[in-house]
Amino acid sequence: MTWSPSPTAKNALQIAAHTAVTSGNFAKMLNERQLPQNVEEHLARTNAAEAALTTIADIEAAFRKNTEDVVAALATLTPEEIEMRLDSGQGWDAPMTWLMNLPAMHATGHTYQLDYLQTCWGDLEVHF
Repeated sequence: MTWSPSPTAKNALQIAAHTAVTSGNFAKMLNERQLPQNVEEHLARTNAAEAALTTIADIEAAFRKNTEDVVAALATLTPEEIEMRLDSGQGWDAPMTWLMNLPAMHATGHTYQLDYLQTCWGDLEVHF
């Protein structure tokens, strides 16, 4: 779980921790109806939260809780809010529907990374 393909690459635990923490970030954005306006602060908080998750049990608990928070946040959106555009504060904006889909797309992308690592390790068993 701590092997990485290079010194600067994330290992499986770090990828999983990132996915868990970022789900919570998406829930916060959905609840606040806005994207982070200070990217440096947002990334610093995210990195610290990821580093604090060091066991599979902690990562799984965080991912499950944060995913539940995403689902709850999605349920609060009104039809008008779903049509919103979100200002990034960086000269671009995005539709709320993009943010609504981002948690699933993000987790799926990282699942592919973990699947690739699993294949590199020769573990061809399907894990559910």
